[in-house]
Amino acid sequence: MDLIPVLDGHNDTLLNLLLRKRGQGRGFFERSKTGHIDLPRALEGGFGGGFFACFAPPDPKAGWDEESALKITESGYEVAGSPPLDPDYASGFADAMTKLLFRLEAESEGSLKVVRTAKEVEDRLRDGVLAAILHFEGAENLGPEPGGLEEFYAAGLRSLGLVWSRPNAYASGVPFRFPGSPDTGPGLTNAGKELVRECNRLGVLVDLSHLNENGFWDVAGLSEAPLVATHSNAHALCPSTRNLTDRQLDAIKDSDGMVGVNFAVTFLREDGKDDADTPLSTVVRHVDHLVDRVGIDRVGFGSDFDGARVPEAIGDVSGLPNLLAALGERGYGEAELRKLAHENWLRVLRRTWAEQGADER
Repeated sequence: MDLIPVLDGHNDTLLNLLLRKRGQGRGFFERSKTGHIDLPRALEGGFGGGFFACFAPPDPKAGWDEESALKITESGYEVAGSPPLDPDYASGFADAMTKLLFRLEAESEGSLKVVRTAKEVEDRLRDGVLAAILHFEGAENLGPEPGGLEEFYAAGLRSLGLVWSRPNAYASGVPFRFPGSPDTGPGLTNAGKELVRECNRLGVLVDLSHLNENGFWDVAGLSEAPLVATHSNAHALCPSTRNLTDRQLDAIKDSDGMVGVNFAVTFLREDGKDDADTPLSTVVRHVDHLVDRVGIDRVGFGSDFDGARVPEAIGDVSGLPNLLAALGERGYGEAELRKLAHENWLRVLRRTWAEQGADER
């Protein structure tokens, strides 16, 4: 069987490339032994593209880093909450990564395209051209008011995570804890509610990953678009604050939304350990649970490549066929694998970008 193209819900490749470039690290067009995604490995693994995140890491001047904030407990771990970012600092990173994505497009000689409509995504998957969706992970770079969203939309933004795992002017993200509930703080601010409405108006996908539970329910009660978590797993199988409860999954099903299975081992394993020696069966268990809860038409992949430790059996983007093979052995047929790999994402993008936005009406 030919490779089934995979449209992936989340990667941090832009940040990975940007930071490594500053340290004279790897590029995108040459095969590398570091990182998870480059063009040669993407072609080898059938990676058709996905959501390329622009994410501002914690500001070193704030004195917070994940390693020093980590506390190992008897039952798991806790990470002290990351402080809010200065919007100017966040804007600098978002601008640099956005420019990097368009530079990759310009230098790719037609092998990568930044896509703005669901039809463009579908065409690129068919043509074998990498489809890159511009995504902001955290809305800090918008400043305290959502009025600038339209300018970013015009530039190509099509997906927005209201928060990373920290608070901002719009909402509060979940701090990393295991075991823990996603019910960790207040819901959306008034500016956050306005931002969701603006996303609906323009046709920008609202990503619920990293958002706490109260914020999730605020979006669920407000948004006219399908509820989407681009890179989250089942809390019933791995009780991390970053995962979705069955009640949240039911709301996603009711909205005809979507969940992208995250490959980060700490969000997959029952014990929450950061151990790459995690079998593919653990990923398959999450796929099974999500399919049972929301249906085969509402589950895909949200790898977190270049942003997390993934199972050795996947390794990097070239290992995607290994996961599809494991799912095939579990009993998923080719038609179901195509839904999981890309067709479900296409369905949600058609609804979110076309029905809510003006560019495909």
